Amino acid sequence: MRTIDRVRKVAPPPLNAKDKEMVRVAQRCIMASLDHSRAAAITLTTDSGEHPTVEVPPAALKLIGQLLGIMSEGHPVVLMPTEQELTTVEAANFLNVSRPFVIKEMEAGRLPHRKVGSHRRIAVEDLLAYAQNMRAQQANALERLADNARELGLDY
Repeated sequence: MRTIDRVRKVAPPPLNAKDKEMVRVAQRCIMASLDHSRAAAITLTTDSGEHPTVEVPPAALKLIGQLLGIMSEGHPVVLMPTEQELTTVEAANFLNVSRPFVIKEMEAGRLPHRKVGSHRRIAVEDLLAYAQNMRAQQANALERLADNARELGLDY
């Protein structure tokens, strides 16, 4: 069984306006409760009218709050364990680059990987670190371009 098959793929339908507002309110409530208390419990209301209280670690509540915030903005979300490994195709899709580029970065030692037979696998943690580094380099390059434009009097 391929490792990626173990990841639960969930693609919920887009939220309607009422659901987006519900998600926004839930996110605000969760984040506000984390700001004012160290207690980590949620009271739920079931269809039968019961109100069970569920204790949740503050880190999990924060994650749920962040997830709700992202959902309210209409962005898709993918959850996977950090020990998950991706193929070169999956890594290329994640980075929005070509598979040959990913392989070139691996061979140059800039993207850590391991070989399984003749196949390369990239740990999600390593891919996330690489992506963060790549974004930082892009931001620095853009800043240098902006500095050069200012020096040349090409302000927009």
